[in-house]
Amino acid sequence: MKIAVYDVMDFEYPILARIKEEGKAELILTEKRLDKESMDFAAGCDGVTILGPSVMDRGLLEELKNRGISYLSTRTIGFDHIDVQAAKELGIHVSNASYEPYNVADFTVMLMLMLLRKTKVSICRALVNDFSLGGMQGREMRNMTVGVVGTGKIGSHVVRNLTGFGCRLLACDKYPSQAVAEDAEYVSLEKIYQECDIITLHTPLTDENYHMIDKEAISKMKDGVILINTARGALIDTEDLISALESGKVGGAGIDTLEEEKGIVHHDIGTDVVEERSLFYLKQFPNVVFTQHYAFFTAEACESMVRCGIDSLCLGAGGAFNPYEIR
Repeated sequence: MKIAVYDVMDFEYPILARIKEEGKAELILTEKRLDKESMDFAAGCDGVTILGPSVMDRGLLEELKNRGISYLSTRTIGFDHIDVQAAKELGIHVSNASYEPYNVADFTVMLMLMLLRKTKVSICRALVNDFSLGGMQGREMRNMTVGVVGTGKIGSHVVRNLTGFGCRLLACDKYPSQAVAEDAEYVSLEKIYQECDIITLHTPLTDENYHMIDKEAISKMKDGVILINTARGALIDTEDLISALESGKVGGAGIDTLEEEKGIVHHDIGTDVVEERSLFYLKQFPNVVFTQHYAFFTAEACESMVRCGIDSLCLGAGGAFNPYEIR
């Protein structure tokens, strides 16, 4: 099988080299995103694998199909950059990556602790030899009520991680988990807004939950609430979040994914003029921890994602059951 690998990042080359040596497939690599200009790179290939920068709308999917390519994978868990419905209508099989949820779940709890203990301010002060304690008093997790929105693989592990802190745990999901229910109480989203000191998001992005955290939702929350997003940026209306931080309604935010992050995260833009001003305004708040969409970024997860991207194409094209296919 011949596979075109787009959007290749530096850390992926050693993994792809190992896969090549195993002889699973013939791989041709490019750091370019998949678009009309780079489409010919996939000529003669049986499958294509991409990352988030390659936005696959109906037009591009039709171009793929016209070239005889019916298998597409994304080396990411999220797949909102692919029009999956259009792909199904065109007969293109789409799959996404999978990895153990520990990395993002651990990172999520780290963000909570950083905000509770004002770690960002502490680090900034230490860098200029300011070791004073003024304004540094934090709070303890055991006294918090934490709301976990979405209890799939990652959200359920966040709940598991938090059980050791002794905090009160509330959860919200369309499909409650019996295992999660042993440690957290399933309640409505409204109750999470009303009662939680910390709210963390672990749900995929859909048309229904776009900007679920907006001015109206925030108005229902406790004063000083801490918001955590390691899921999808567009779950939060950035401008409404900024307004709530300015007013003090939101007491802190841990943001690993931002709606306006495309073309910014995973790139060195130190000398660029960036038009997305909200990001730079947001990250200057002392009570905001902004990271570059890297909660997933561990050696174990990267290996798993790349291998899923290749394995899923080989399984599909070989007529075998593909557990990674989006159905």
